[in-house]
Parts: sequence; structure tokens; C-alpha cells
Amino acid sequence: MGVVGGNLVTVEIRELLRRLCPMRTLFHHDGCKESHFDPLSPQSWLQVEKCKASKVSNYAPSSIGTLLKVPDPPIAPCFRPLNYVEVLSQIHEELETCPADEKANLYLLQFQVFRGLGEIKLMHRSLRSAWLNASSVYEKIFFGSWLKYEKKGEDLLFDLLASCDKCSQEFGSVDVASQLPTDIGSLSCEIAVACGNGNLRSVIFRIGDDRILCDRQRIADLSSPFYTMLNGNFTESHSEEIDLSENHISPMGFREICSFSLTGCLSDVTSDLLIEILGFANRFCCERLKKECDRKLASLVSSREDALELMDCAVEEDCPILAASCLQVFLRELPDCLNDQRVVEILCCGNGQRRFMMAGPASFSLFCLLSQVSMSLDPRSDITVCFADKLVESSLDNRQRMFALHQIGCVRLLRKEYNEAARLFEEAVKAGHTYSISGLTRISYIRGDKNWPYEKLSSVISSSMPHGWMYQERSLYNEGDKRWNDLEKATELDPTLVYPYMYRAVSMMKMQESEAALTEINRVLGFKLALECLELRFCFYLALENYQAALRDVQAILTLSPNYRMFDGRVPASQLRMLVREHVDNWSAADCWFQLYERWSSVDDIGSLSVIYQMLESDAPKGVLYFRQSLLLLRLDCPEAAMRSLRLARLHAASEDERLVYEGWILYDTGHCQEGLRKAEESIQLKRSFEAFFLKAYALADSSQDQPCTSATVISLLEEALKCPSDRLRKGQALNNLGSVYVACGKYELATDCYINALKIRHTRAHQGLARVHYLRNDRAAAYDEMTKLIEKAPNNASAYEKRSEYCERDLTNADLQRVTNLDPLRVYPYRYRAAVLMDNHKEKEAIAELSRAIAFKADVNLLHLRAAFHEHIGDVSGALRDCRAALSVEPNHQEMLELHSRVNSHEP
Repeated sequence: MGVVGGNLVTVEIRELLRRLCPMRTLFHHDGCKESHFDPLSPQSWLQVEKCKASKVSNYAPSSIGTLLKVPDPPIAPCFRPLNYVEVLSQIHEELETCPADEKANLYLLQFQVFRGLGEIKLMHRSLRSAWLNASSVYEKIFFGSWLKYEKKGEDLLFDLLASCDKCSQEFGSVDVASQLPTDIGSLSCEIAVACGNGNLRSVIFRIGDDRILCDRQRIADLSSPFYTMLNGNFTESHSEEIDLSENHISPMGFREICSFSLTGCLSDVTSDLLIEILGFANRFCCERLKKECDRKLASLVSSREDALELMDCAVEEDCPILAASCLQVFLRELPDCLNDQRVVEILCCGNGQRRFMMAGPASFSLFCLLSQVSMSLDPRSDITVCFADKLVESSLDNRQRMFALHQIGCVRLLRKEYNEAARLFEEAVKAGHTYSISGLTRISYIRGDKNWPYEKLSSVISSSMPHGWMYQERSLYNEGDKRWNDLEKATELDPTLVYPYMYRAVSMMKMQESEAALTEINRVLGFKLALECLELRFCFYLALENYQAALRDVQAILTLSPNYRMFDGRVPASQLRMLVREHVDNWSAADCWFQLYERWSSVDDIGSLSVIYQMLESDAPKGVLYFRQSLLLLRLDCPEAAMRSLRLARLHAASEDERLVYEGWILYDTGHCQEGLRKAEESIQLKRSFEAFFLKAYALADSSQDQPCTSATVISLLEEALKCPSDRLRKGQALNNLGSVYVACGKYELATDCYINALKIRHTRAHQGLARVHYLRNDRAAAYDEMTKLIEKAPNNASAYEKRSEYCERDLTNADLQRVTNLDPLRVYPYRYRAAVLMDNHKEKEAIAELSRAIAFKADVNLLHLRAAFHEHIGDVSGALRDCRAALSVEPNHQEMLELHSRVNSHEP
């Protein structure tokens, strides 16, 4: 693969991009105006195309700027109330007083609020709370299946827990038969009393040529029709032989019925015979027999094929146990079962009565699950429409309805069914879901009305509490400075929105301000590793012919999402990586380790990820590399990708003891600390290794309550780890951890030695520990200087500025904390500090406003706790109680929050 001239891009890349992006595509921010508008595209994209080779020799950054595109921000199909704190508070209040059978639905609503906020961990906790508080077998099935779906791909975890003699009940199948009530009246007892012993005699039932001898009274006990037939004023009551040949029952089937009348049990027979008996039981109103058939058939459902075969029977014959068992099989196979048209027809078809048979009173929960799974597969599909429509039909109250209407509105908009989408968004807005206005404005603009969207959003902004999404949405209907100002305001109100950064970066690139463009996109990548932003930066570097940096970003993308596709999903990222790599010098194994040390010591986590990705192509031990990769991904707050890397580390472990270490980390990272500790001990028994001792020290420190005793043991374990072979990256971490334990024990000299030794092998974060030692020795100046050394090596590390702020005077503290907020607006300590300073200066409103600024986009218990305390201080009991309840929704067991809530609650009139 060759290069065309000194400043030219490669022919191959240029030709690839030319095929991807026809020349008619120009730089255009107003995606709404284009026929291929996709307002809900899950991945941001842009188009890049180089000019012809003859025109590229005079390359300038602007040449790529005219061919970059940022799509309009997606409309999230989520529940987004204007004041999520108020909604969380209401839910918490209702949970305190509501009947037990309403709690699961309230936790489901709480889940939807956290989903709209993007709080993954809180979503899972709410979902688990819904499962724990399920009051019916249907809710247990639905929420249990949902939890299993959310944890898809984690079968390994269940196996590891089983190897530690521990099972995870929340993911197990529900025994439907044991939990659905069998409300069968006492008719048989009454009949037996009424008939007395005088009527107990035999009767023969003839079916074809077969004659079956039965106990007359026991058959009469089966149902009222049989009792009337055998003991009433009918001919059969005086007959010793009765012909049942025309009643659709075989001799074998009736023999089973006769046996059941004597024993109350059915023997192990085929499903076909059970279905035959079930039909007979329904025709003759034999409730006990019917329930037994229902249970027997349910016990035979073990596969999708079984469920498909028996579901129609369950509905037609009114068998709730069988129907729920079949449905459970389908749900536990999500999302794969939605690729089976037979399953989809069962889930989609049917009226309310059929739905009730499958889902009982929990239809809303069922279709919440199904619509979410279907949208993740294909939000435009007919299946998604079906599930989303049924979600609206099954909504029980206004809050459920507004969410359901908004979600189906988003689906219809994606399908370009604008009239229906507009109707649904309008209904959602009327129900109180203001966020649905964004759907109405998009549709209005598509239809050619350029004024109403702007006016409508301006009206919303002026009449309600402003949100970042409102200004972001209004910016789509503005031009020039007005658009820029709206996007600046959007970032001020909600810095987590990525579209404003992307728009500004592309605009700067267009104006030949490449450095400013990179700085802008780096702002968001500094605290939010969004794939669409990494893709944009990759394109910038490609345009600037900085192939090394472009390679770094595409390799980071592939680490986070191995199957990621770029350029609106048209090209695999792996293909672009192959093309770019041809223009970057190959690194030897030694080069790779050197580059990894360089990036690790400068706290360049994305760069470190890229180097490890490249090293995985070599002959180096892959288990170790995948483990390093998982550590970096955890630091970057990418837990799912980190767990994937840990599983790969286990898969590629070179030995049994190494595999046990990775299994220990998998257990530890999923909250199973004791089981992780056990794996570490098993590994040490096989081989004394650095990683086994390190894992044991880490898990023990986290699990033990006996602090002095634990500290001594952890110190011993870390010292043993340092005696074992390992690379400098890990030994630096061990030294740093050992220093922290010594600090906790008050052994500052030993801690200082650990930190200095860690710094000698370039473990940069040891500066922070050493600064802490200086501070504890009352040398704040030395602590400040030590943190400054860390900042010089990692100038964009928000944590370093935050820590340094503790060691300086107030003016410098404010400057450092403002720098923290600029680098990572999700860190909450700066807001709390500034609010506390304002409160000390008796500026109560300003203090509350500072906290509210962060709470608007970050559901954090510490922010809510402090604001609740401020409300209590100024006598605003209702505001304090609201924040207490919302905070306890975020962290139910927060002790200080519980105490404040109890105190404030006692003051409420």
C-alpha cells in the first residue's frame, strides 16, 4: 500500500471514503432538512471524504471540514420528567405506604426514571428491587427474566458461584405450579357428605369396545355435572353402565381419570394424553382434574418447542400455570426467541383475555421488557411496534401511560410515520411528559414549518425549569451565533450532552481551527468515553494525516466495542484500522512495552488501551494483557467492557493458578467478595504468584470488619506479592496500595518508602499518596508541590486537581476545583465545596442553586443529602423531605441520609 506524495492521504483510504461518501454530501448541521433524517440513530456519525489526489497536495484542515457531518441528537425513548427529584420523592413516599402488591410497579417506574438519567447501576438495583418485591408469580417471572437478560453473557458467573457452593436465586426459573393458587372449592366434600354411604357403588363406563369399572361416588365427586348425572333424576343415576363413546375421550384417558378419582394424582403420561384429559375435564367442569392436568403439562415444558406446542392449549383450555410456564421459557431465551416468528405471534397476538391468561395483572411489566428488548434489536421493526402498542394498552396509570406513549411515538418517528408519531407525542405531552415536545418539533420541521419548533421550545424554556435538552433541541432550529449560544447554554445546564461538543468541534474544523476542534472533542472524552466522539476524533486525525493518533482511537473503539461499525454503520472499524495501520510503523514487543509504560505513567488510559490492543496481536501471553485491559476499562468507567476483558483473560490463562486469579476478580467485581477471596487462596495453594497475593489482599481489605488485624494481614500479603515476579506496572500498584495501608496504620515512614519506590518505577499516581503523607505531617506546602508534580505529568487529570485543592488556600482551592469541573463535570465534590462556602457566607439561595446545578444532570446521594440539609437549615421542610426521599431512592441504606430523613419527617405537619 503506497502513499501519494508527502502530504497526501493514501489512495486506498481515499478510495474507501469516496465510496462511502458521495460528493453530493456537503457539510450540513441541519440534519432535519434531509430526506434521510434519522433523529433516533443510536450512534453518532459523520462523513469524511478526501478530495481527489490532484487537489490534496495543498491540504488544509478546512478541506475536510466541508465534508464532515454531525447528525441531530437522538430523541431518547425514555421517561424523562422535568423534575426527576420530585418523581423519585413521590415514588419513595408511595413505597412507604402502598400495599405490597403495588411495590413492584413502583420500582419499575423508578427503573424508568434512572434509565432516562443513564444511571446503569441504579437501574439494575431498581429492577432487582422490583423482583424482590414481586407479589405475583407473573411479576417474579418477568423481573427475573429481565434481570437475566440484563446479565446476558454472564453464564460464567453463575458457574463460578456454583463452584463456590453458592447459587444466584434471582436468575433461576420460577416454579410456577407451587406459586399460583389453586382456588378449588369444597364441592367434593359437600357432595360426599350429602350422598352418604348408601350411594357408594360401582359404575361401568363404556368407550367403544372398552368397559372401564369405576367407583360411582368418586367419579361423582369430580364435578357437579358428574354428581348430577350419577345421583340426580337422570337415567344414568340408575344405570350400572354408561356410554361415553361420544365425549372425545379415549379408553386410556378415562382409565387415568378413574385412577385420579381414587388417588387424586395423575401418573406420568404423554402430553397428548394429558391434553385429551384436560379437554374432558373442561367439558365436565372437573376443576381438580383440570388443575392437575395444568400442573402436569407445565412440568413437561422444558424447551422452546415444548412451549410453542403447548401455549395454544394453555390459552384455549384456560390453564394459567401452563401458560405462565410457557411464557417463562420464551422470556428466559431473550433476545434470541424474538427471532422465532412463532414465538412473536404468540406474544403479539390475542385480546386482553388472552393477554391476561399469559401475564395475569402484570401485562405492563411484560411489555416493558419485551419492548425494550425489541428496540435494542431493531427499533423500526413491526415487532417493536406491536410490543410498544401493547405497552400503551396495558398501562395502568398516567405515569405509565405517558412513558408508553412517548416510546411508541419514538418508534413511529423512526419509521417515518409522522402523522401517527405526532398524535402519540401530543398525547404524551397532554399526559404531562414535556420531553415529548422534542418529537413534535422534529416532525413539524420535517413538514416544512421552520418557525413553530423554535417558538414552541422558546415557550417551554420560558415557562418551566430550563433543561439542557431544551436548548440543544432549540439549537436545531437556529443558525449562526444563536445556534452556538443555545449549544453553549445546553452544555452549561447539562455538560453530559455530547452533541454540542461534536457540533462545535466540527464547526471549528470547518474554520481551519484544527487544534481548537481537537480540544473541544477532548473536553467530553475527558469524562465520557462516548464511541461517537472517539469516532469523530478518529476522523479529525485522519483528515490531519496523523495516522498514529487515528490508529490509537480506532483501537480504543475496538476495545470498547469489537463489532463497532463507523460511517453510519457502513464500515467495520476493524477494516479502517487495517487501512490506517499500513501507514504507521510497526512496533516490536519491546517497543510496545515501552509505549505502554509511557502512557501508563502519563495516565493516558485511552493510549494504554490502544497499545494493549496492538500487543494482543503478538505472541505475548494474552491472559495477562486482557487482565491489564480490564483494569484500564474499569478506571474509564466501562464495567461491561471490563468484564468482557476479564472473561477473555480467564479464557486465555496460561495455567490453572492464573485462571483462578481471573475467576477471583470476576467474582469480586460482581460483588461476591468472599468467593473471590476463596479463589485467590486456591490459586496460592497451586502457586505463589504476585496476582494471587494481590487479589487476596484486595479482597480481604474489602471484606473484613476487624481493621487492625486485617491491616497487618494485608501488609503481609502485599509484601509477599512484591517478592513474586511481575512487571513494573503491577508492582507500582502494589507499592502504592501498601503505602495506603501504612498510612491508615499511621506508619508514615514506611508509607513514604513505598510511594518513593513506586515513583522510581514510574507509578505516577504515587504522588497522590506521598502528598497525603506530607499533609498528615502538617506540611501542606510539600503536599501541594507533590500534587503539582502529578499534574505536570497528567495535566488533564481531574482527580489530581481535586486532591491538590485540599492542600492550598481558598483562592487556589477555588481555581483548582473550577478546573476539576471543567475537566470532569460529573465529579461532585467541587459543587459541594462551593455550596458549603456560599452557605458559610450566608448565601443560602446561591448555595442551593450551586447544588441544584449539578443535581439537574447527576443523581448523587451526597449532593441531595447536602441540599436536604440546607433546606432543613432555612426551614424548608417540604424541600428537605423531597431531597431526603430522592436521595434514599438513589442509596436506600445511606445511614446519615436515613437519620436526616427521620429527623425531617418528624417536623412535617
